[in-house]
Amino acid sequence: METASHAGEEGVEAVPQVHLQQGAAADETSVQYFEIEPGAEVPEHSHPHEQAGYVEQGTFTFLVDGEEIVVEAGDSYVIPGGEPHAAENRGEETVVGVDVFSPPRTDPDWAED
Repeated sequence: METASHAGEEGVEAVPQVHLQQGAAADETSVQYFEIEPGAEVPEHSHPHEQAGYVEQGTFTFLVDGEEIVVEAGDSYVIPGGEPHAAENRGEETVVGVDVFSPPRTDPDWAED
């Protein structure tokens, strides 16, 4: 069993106002915590990992294939591996949530060296 504490840990500012923190990882999945401040934008990107997430607080908008998809506290989502996507926090509240990646995403390009 693998564990990782999120409490009291500093995340990485992957892009301005977007804070990510690597969580536990195993052979098939990995966990990532995120906080997206009001006005922040995650530029379009893709990765081979399937991404499933849960929003604990706030509301933000995914931009996928020309479509806007709003997710809010209590919502979950899944993004297929390889699908280009972006996200924006257009609200006034910080978005807080958790993503799970499969296969594990233990070496994201935003991670510190």
